Amino acid sequence: MPRVCVDANLVVARVLPDERSDGLETLWSLWQQENIAPFGPPLLYAEVPSVLRGTVHFGRISAAEGDRAFQDFHDLGIAISTRADLHILAWALAKEHNRPSADCDAMYLAAAQAEGCELWTGDRRLVNAVNLPWVRWIGEAAPLG
Repeated sequence: MPRVCVDANLVVARVLPDERSDGLETLWSLWQQENIAPFGPPLLYAEVPSVLRGTVHFGRISAAEGDRAFQDFHDLGIAISTRADLHILAWALAKEHNRPSADCDAMYLAAAQAEGCELWTGDRRLVNAVNLPWVRWIGEAAPLG
């Protein structure tokens, strides 16, 4: 089954109603229709709940909305990369692209590169910084119609 790597920015945009876009909805539907499986590095399952909890804590959404978003995240069933060498790949990518750290962004890049697939992100700065054709911004996703 083909795969696509997704980052926490994209997933949060997918599960928070105020963050959703028609383009993202279209993209996600397309992946489902074409049996393309979203996945991410293990840190995805730490980042998304952290962002959602912070969004509740700082009053951007209610506790009930946070619970719903968390459940929606869980229901997406996003697979996790099981590669044990992602940190090594992330280090190399951070050096290659002159990134200030081998941080979360580098882990997403490493996961996508290791699978030979696209990385879709909600972080336009990352897309611009690495300028790789397989790193895509959700703003590129066009809505149906």
